[in-house]
Amino acid sequence: MKNLLIALFLVFSPMFAYSQTKDVVDIAIGSPDHTTLVAAVKAADLVTTLKSAGPFTVFAPTNSAFAKLPEGTVATLLKPENKAQLAKILTYHVVSGNLDANAVIAAIKAGNGTASVTTVSGGKLSVKLFGGKVVITDEKGGMATVVAADLKGSNGVVHVIDSVVLPK
Repeated sequence: MKNLLIALFLVFSPMFAYSQTKDVVDIAIGSPDHTTLVAAVKAADLVTTLKSAGPFTVFAPTNSAFAKLPEGTVATLLKPENKAQLAKILTYHVVSGNLDANAVIAAIKAGNGTASVTTVSGGKLSVKLFGGKVVITDEKGGMATVVAADLKGSNGVVHVIDSVVLPK
């Protein structure tokens, strides 16, 4: 566990140094583990939106999270004709407001173990604690675990997740 925390610190510590001036998009751009997410945000024309005042809470899937999708899914979604579908999936990873880890955990406790959040796309995510980690369940029953929390930007916060969550 200690080695994992050290590794996460080494990967994400550059982001903390610039968190006062970087927005949620810049945080993703600065991470070598989020190149697929950045490409998808650009393909869906969401950069300007996510660089706006916000605040936003972004559940950011890693490259390995996208790699878990069926083969060819990402390439298909990145095609111009699938821009609307890609935008829906990406905005399903975004919640209006600044939900840092403390706020998420407080909501889970207030909900007797589960919290529901509404995404920018209008869908719902269920959030709970499992084994001391925050686990997100999508509308299809898919699950993602927060592997790094509270990457704070000028217009919100980013939580890194290990799977892509999908709307109905």
